Parts: sequence; C-alpha cells; structure tokens
Amino acid sequence: MQGSERTKTVSRWVVLALAGGLGACNTASPLTTGSIPDRKPPLVVSDEERDCLGRAMYFESNRSDEGGLLAVGTVVMNRLEAAIFPGGICAVVGQPGQFAPGVLTKPMQDRDLQKVADAADAVLAGERHPKVGKAMYFHTAGHHFPYKNMHYVAVAGGNAFYEKRDTRAARKEMPASVALPATVSSYAAGPVPPAQ
Repeated sequence: MQGSERTKTVSRWVVLALAGGLGACNTASPLTTGSIPDRKPPLVVSDEERDCLGRAMYFESNRSDEGGLLAVGTVVMNRLEAAIFPGGICAVVGQPGQFAPGVLTKPMQDRDLQKVADAADAVLAGERHPKVGKAMYFHTAGHHFPYKNMHYVAVAGGNAFYEKRDTRAARKEMPASVALPATVSSYAAGPVPPAQ
C-alpha cells in the first residue's frame, strides 16, 4: 500500500510538472511567435542606430503622445525597408530634407529620454502604429497641400501620415466617392513642403 501511495504522489508531481511546462507554451513572448497582427520581426541594431531612431521619433512628434512617437518610428522603419531610401536607420533619418534640421545633433530633454528609449525599443521589437501601415511620409497636422497623390492614413502626435500614390492608378483602384478623413480635409492651408 505504501508503494502504491508513493507511486500516486510521484505521478501527481510528474503531471503537475508537465502541466506547468505545457502552460509555458502559451506564454511565449509575442516577439517570437509572429502571431500578433501588424508586428514585424525584432530588429537588432547598434546603440547609434537606436539613438537615431529615438531622435527622429522625439523631434518629429508631439513628445507627450506615445502614439505619435510610434507613428514616426513606423515611418522610419517603413523607409528602412524600402529600396528607394538609403540603408541603415541613421542614413534614413539623416537624409537631407526628410526630417527636422538638426534631428541627429540637437539635445533632448532629460525628462523625455526614458519614454523615447522605450518607444524606440518597442519599434525595434516589431511594434508598429496600427493606422500608419506602409506610409513613408508625414507633415505637420493642420496643413493641407494640393497634391493629388497624397493618401492620408493617420493623424498622430501632431502629424498627418500619408502614402504617395500614382493618381492614375489610384483612380482605377478607388471609387470616385472616396474622400479624405474629416480630420485631414479640414486642415487649414499652409506652406508647400519641400519635395520628398
């Protein structure tokens, strides 16, 4: 009887150990499963590249808006993946006329450094702004430009994000009734941005 009780106790421990191990299968990091929509594979970069990403996010967005930081980071990563932009995050951010002047050299406020570092790490870990999609361009929200190839997809962190589309192809693909989102079409007229 004692041997039988010992066997039951050992069996219970084995079942508990196996159940704990199986439970871990469901708690794997979302970065390794690839099962989260709109999540890109993690990217390992140097400290310098991480800093360049953070600086672009910091100087190009409303620093108090985490969605704005993420949206700018998404654009930088979209450009990094595109063949028309130079390789490397620092090269993308440092391309003349594309990001704010001095983005790679101006000092950042100490109080914002942790938030920016966390946002940059999230982007490098694969997180993307859900509405920015594949957009590679943005301008200050509140401005409107007469170009017909600007397809707006999101407004975040003080910026309006858009995709450039061939207007001839867009007319064939989209019905004539498609209009800009109200938040974009109500922008006041502003200066024409530099060619991008």
